[in-house]
Amino acid sequence: MLKLLVKRLINVQVTHKSTVLSFSISFLLGLFLLGCEPKAHEPQASRAVDPSLCNFKSGPCAKTVADVDLELTISPWQTPSEQPLQLSITTSQAVGNIKVNVQGRDMFMGVIPVKLNQIDENKYQGNLIYGSCSSDYMVWSAIVSYEVDGVEQFTSFDFLADSER
Repeated sequence: MLKLLVKRLINVQVTHKSTVLSFSISFLLGLFLLGCEPKAHEPQASRAVDPSLCNFKSGPCAKTVADVDLELTISPWQTPSEQPLQLSITTSQAVGNIKVNVQGRDMFMGVIPVKLNQIDENKYQGNLIYGSCSSDYMVWSAIVSYEVDGVEQFTSFDFLADSER
């Protein structure tokens, strides 16, 4: 279709020897050629990281719910995608029926249950692997539930996958 259009424009230009038409053809061909050049890849400015996200490089992420202090750590601290991670939870007092599920905060990536092993009265550990995202900014939430005096409590810890900070 494009070839046919260009042939007709050239035929009209040769027949009528129009300066305006010559300029128009040159302009259109120039636009087509510019559109065919590969995009120059400019380095992306580093995206600002939400300060409310857990930063496991600086230590555990802490929250208090129902007078229970909880600390979450993930090792390695960079939380790489598609790699084995070790998740640890420490509580300030004994709790019952503690569970952890990991899921995407802003994008549904499934719900990943973490099987926890009790290390001592207030410490639990489990292994985790989650998938990678096509975006270079994937925030995950570790949803922690537990019981205190028969009442179920919830909290979440948000963290960045593939963190460099």
